[in-house]
Amino acid sequence: MSYYVIVDLEMCNVSKSVKKDVFKCRNEIIQIGAVLVNGSLEIVDEFMTYVSPEYGRIDDYIQKLTGITEKDLCGAPRIKEALEMLVAWMPEDAVAVSWSDNDKCQISRELQAKGIVIQGLDAYLESWIDCQKTFAEKMNSRKCYKLSEALIIADIFYDDGEHDALVDAKNTAQLFIKMEKEPVLRLNPYYSNQVNQTAYCPFAKLLASYKPA
Repeated sequence: MSYYVIVDLEMCNVSKSVKKDVFKCRNEIIQIGAVLVNGSLEIVDEFMTYVSPEYGRIDDYIQKLTGITEKDLCGAPRIKEALEMLVAWMPEDAVAVSWSDNDKCQISRELQAKGIVIQGLDAYLESWIDCQKTFAEKMNSRKCYKLSEALIIADIFYDDGEHDALVDAKNTAQLFIKMEKEPVLRLNPYYSNQVNQTAYCPFAKLLASYKPA
């Protein structure tokens, strides 16, 4: 049986001075969330760990955005240990999936910048699926949809808590499962009606009127 692992990351900012002189990345991972989807397209397990950054810090913006505090990161593993934990949890035949390729790129950049090698990780990076790209193809569009937009368009009642890595992984998994099950994606009727009625879809109105259960 094949498995899919839907991954999401949260990151903090790295100051310009540190980025220039020490660590050549804009961001550093502070949380990893993932869910395991089996061959029957069912969520069967989940994974979450905070990650202690070496160069970045939790500023007011990141704390407000993610809800993550310095206290949450106290005692958390560094990125090498955190990713080793993730790889150990993932089945060998799993395919990694995320919303956009930003998370895949962040992992690759951060490990390269820190000179870290994670045994077994390369196979997942090579077969990584960009769920955002798949959704755009389903929509026959070049638009880079936000996850929150895509969930509403696809008529999915999603878990509230955007920018929590585990919550976002669960929500991405819901959308991924739906796309796997529906060759022609069934859309939110309100969204479809707006698109049919006018060339301009008042998406802000849709976002305001459509709330998760």
